[in-house]
Amino acid sequence: MSQVDETHPRDRFTLSHIELQGQALESAMARGRLPHAWLLAGPQGLGKASFAFRAARRLLGAKSDPRFGVLGASPEDQVCRLISARAHPDLVVLERDGEGGRRSIPVEEARRLPEYFSKAPALGGRRIAIVDAADDLNVNGANALLKTLEEPSGHGVLFLVAHAPGRILQTIKSRCRVLLFKPWPTEDVADLLSSDAGVDPQRAAVLADMSRGSPGRAMQYARNDVVEIERFARALTATDGSVAKADLLRACDGFRGEEGGARFALLVDRVGAAIQARALAQGGQGGAAWAELWERLGGLSAAVEGLNLDRADVFLSVVAQINKVAGV
Repeated sequence: MSQVDETHPRDRFTLSHIELQGQALESAMARGRLPHAWLLAGPQGLGKASFAFRAARRLLGAKSDPRFGVLGASPEDQVCRLISARAHPDLVVLERDGEGGRRSIPVEEARRLPEYFSKAPALGGRRIAIVDAADDLNVNGANALLKTLEEPSGHGVLFLVAHAPGRILQTIKSRCRVLLFKPWPTEDVADLLSSDAGVDPQRAAVLADMSRGSPGRAMQYARNDVVEIERFARALTATDGSVAKADLLRACDGFRGEEGGARFALLVDRVGAAIQARALAQGGQGGAAWAELWERLGGLSAAVEGLNLDRADVFLSVVAQINKVAGV
């Protein structure tokens, strides 16, 4: 299998399809009217977290380097070095993937933000916080974040990554400048897989088409046996009940731990795509039932992780709903 890039967003210095978003932030910086909070919204895998780190580098004083595109800075810049080493005193990152494979962002971390922003920057300029992703905050965490937004500091800037912005509290969204990230053209995703990840062009085209314009999702597909997962997802949505109980239980066994979470999210994604295909192909009242089920699956993976639900129980519940619609 090809070696697929798994670079953390803090260490990614090249980023495509962010010209409009980057220009919006650069314009705000140039005018001296920088909003204290930004909501980076769009489907998962479009580089929103990478953009947040990119913006943080520049706002914390990294010199502009046109070689790395809009908002670009060199990895050799001292500010960038500190951020990559997780040692910059004026940047804090709230993310789910901490020690122990935790499944949500602890509310205690969100509650510390007001105190963090109340302090003067250690190196001058600004203090930055990145929440990756706001979808991973529970209700208490979201309310703690709202308190930070309601009492902004003069030197603080907050970047919220949101894969499912519809799930974000309106009171949070209304206090943020929203930057939308849209899916890439399929051919651009395929080119990225071929040039940056060494994926065979024919396979890259298939994965790009499946990714629905998300380079991050396409990279995930390239790291996993997505063909087998796709076959399983299609069988789940068949009308003949062809998936044996033993196969369902075997799938549930694979949902444990951090890697299991990624496998669960990938399977839910492909099941959603299979259900959408059934809705479009069938049409009429039957198609409407599949479409309604597809709507209910939207944001399911993020909700499962954010609420710390049992992945196996949720999966079996989805299978039961599929069987009901399919008439199995």
